[in-house]
Amino acid sequence: MRKITRGEALKTLTLPALAAVMAGAMVTSAEAKASKATVKYQSSPKGSAKCSGCKFFIAGKSKTAMGTCQIVDGAISPNGWCTAYTKK
Repeated sequence: MRKITRGEALKTLTLPALAAVMAGAMVTSAEAKASKATVKYQSSPKGSAKCSGCKFFIAGKSKTAMGTCQIVDGAISPNGWCTAYTKK
């Protein structure tokens, strides 16, 4: 009977566990986005606060194009606003 080294045992136990954690993290981050209804998204600004000035906004191809948000699901207007607004 061959003895398993400590390094072999750690590789055997660590790699599948690491893969499972990484897969879980990817699923969690994909599911973590809030719906527009949850954050009371509106396509118009609230005073001077608008999505284009929010740290979570990801701009579209042009200044006026629809973009996305790191925390809100769906297409987001650069002139929109929601309760998650956080000034850059």
